[in-house]
Amino acid sequence: MTDKRKDIVVRFGIIYLVISVLFVMVIWKIVQIQYVEGEQWMKLAEKQKITDIIVKPKRGNIFSSDGRLLASSIPTYYVYMDTRVDALRLNNGELFYTHLDSLSTALSEFFGDKSPLAYKRMLKSGFDKKTGSLLLHPKRISYSRLKELRKLPLFRMGRIKSGLIDREYVRRVKPFGSLASRTIGDVYGDEVKGGRSGLEASFNEVLVGTDGVSTRQKVANKYIQTVEVPPVDGMDVYSTIDVELQDVAEKALRDTIDGMGAVSGTVVLMEVATGAIRAMVNLDLNPKTGEYYENTNHALRDQVEPGSTFKIASLMAVLDEGKYKLSDEFNIHHGLYKIANRVMRDHNAHRGGYDRLKVEEIIQASSNVGTAQMVMGTFGDKPEKYIERLYSYRLNDSLPIQMKGVAKPWIKHPKKDKDLWYATSLAWISIGYETKIPPIYSLTFFNAIANNGKMVKPLFVHEIRKNGQLINSYPTEVMVEQLCKPSTVKDVQQALRGVVEGKYATARNVKSDIVSIAGKTGTALISQGAAGYRSGQTKYNVSFAGYFPAENPQYSCIVVLNAPKGIPSGGRMAGSVFKEVAERTTILKSKRTPEQVEKDTIHVEPHWPANKGGNNLAVSKVAAHLNIPYQAPQSNWVTPCKESMDQHQNHEFKLKRGQIPDVLGMGAKDAAFVLGNLGLDVRLKGRGRVVAQSRKPGTALGEGGVIEIQLQ
Repeated sequence: MTDKRKDIVVRFGIIYLVISVLFVMVIWKIVQIQYVEGEQWMKLAEKQKITDIIVKPKRGNIFSSDGRLLASSIPTYYVYMDTRVDALRLNNGELFYTHLDSLSTALSEFFGDKSPLAYKRMLKSGFDKKTGSLLLHPKRISYSRLKELRKLPLFRMGRIKSGLIDREYVRRVKPFGSLASRTIGDVYGDEVKGGRSGLEASFNEVLVGTDGVSTRQKVANKYIQTVEVPPVDGMDVYSTIDVELQDVAEKALRDTIDGMGAVSGTVVLMEVATGAIRAMVNLDLNPKTGEYYENTNHALRDQVEPGSTFKIASLMAVLDEGKYKLSDEFNIHHGLYKIANRVMRDHNAHRGGYDRLKVEEIIQASSNVGTAQMVMGTFGDKPEKYIERLYSYRLNDSLPIQMKGVAKPWIKHPKKDKDLWYATSLAWISIGYETKIPPIYSLTFFNAIANNGKMVKPLFVHEIRKNGQLINSYPTEVMVEQLCKPSTVKDVQQALRGVVEGKYATARNVKSDIVSIAGKTGTALISQGAAGYRSGQTKYNVSFAGYFPAENPQYSCIVVLNAPKGIPSGGRMAGSVFKEVAERTTILKSKRTPEQVEKDTIHVEPHWPANKGGNNLAVSKVAAHLNIPYQAPQSNWVTPCKESMDQHQNHEFKLKRGQIPDVLGMGAKDAAFVLGNLGLDVRLKGRGRVVAQSRKPGTALGEGGVIEIQLQ
């Protein structure tokens, strides 16, 4: 018994001694690490730790006025394969080679860009080279596609065994494609730079959010990332854009501009009372493809001479001064009027021009001579007063617009810009030359007229929200409470309506059976820099600015077409776009029920389409088939009777030997037949009825040649 006890004591003593030695060694190692090797290990630990890693927040969304998503950020992924993972290399790559064929076939079917053999070669080459980031596909894929990729052979085993790696990148998308693309804007490829244009740039600080901070440290041969300061996601921007009206405006512009070959086109639709921009379209012609696309925001950036639309500002200044009334009459001198060393011409001077016109008729007929005379008669000895009155209309100010990159207008002053002021400047400024006015400024001015003299700021964004909660709102801002005398506003409104409906209306084609329209045409010769206007070029900007319904304006709109082909006409070209926007907007926003529409039309006289000229037998046959009242002489060919208010009365079409005939009002087929039989090479532009011809009726036919006819 004694020996066994001693044996136990000895064994226990040995164990105790071993434990004591180990304990001492541990304590010594701790002391050694802490005090002797501490600095060395701290340096090593710092090498395994990455601090102050920026965590990017999610960029805010951009919405339309009714909450539809216009721009959002979605994650996309590049996919790689790490061929160095241990699981793939066990037993001489048994797992890798077992799945190589099936994975190659699956990747070929999934991406569809290479054959299974090509994928097999790529995977094997990467495996042999022990590639750490073997790119599986050159393009980024969506999250839904990534989930499908993870189900392919080998990859379904997970990242540790398969080596599948994904790297996330955020991509900005526009669900409505090109719709309002320039207004929404773009972001830089390098997201750190944020928004590049449009609302993306103008509200970048709101959309971008606040960066977070994280650290990444290698622990047990793995990197673990810890968020120290969480990122704050960006806020959402709610724009004033109405998706449906944007679609209306874009379709109207595309339908027209394509047939005119214009270099660019712009449409802006504004809500009269609030200043909210409901639609903004900017199309540029791609000379390589011949297609139109959203490229530059011409509505905000183009410093252009507005041409005849500017005559309304001149009219307002003249009427507000009180020297002339709408009923006062001027001698128009048949469209030719010498001012200093230059001769001002009216658009119809080559046809004898006008004799005498009242002020209201001057605007209707868009007479340059009449406009210049009434401005010079009012402000001839004090031109600075005229210019300062234009300044009071905010036509020379940088408007406080919510968008970045808005060009500043320029109207020169006779004293401040005396080196640029000429004896002819007052007259030419009065008709919209020697000025630089971006379209958004012209629209704001016309919107004020529609708003009975109250000028409001154009509004592109009405709310900022965060997780659905309202953070900031932008109410309507009045810039000028009363632009001019109330009586002047009424007179100007009357004149604008006359442009569409009056005796000398230059925008008669803009008149609509659906909605009443008031506005002003504009046709401005484009200056060629140092060559000025005398370089022999014939490029024009054509425009139409106005509002609807004329008696109770709800919307104002401006249409500008840059360098359209054919015979330039603000009313016929830009006006046709305006009319389509006005009609479709009215129909779309009409609150009348079908029952109300039916009641409104019970006692209305039937509306018959106007006759075309052409072959009398064909016209008579169509009129009889449709039960349309029709009057015409016994003649093979007829033309609409322009002197008659009856749209269904034609008169005999007479061909005079050796002269160009007047084919206005004819359909394309008949006009081409008549002109072609005279040996002319007929070029057609547009579709519908002939509204203009390049060679003046009655001029010598000569030996044929080319004649261009514009259809609408």
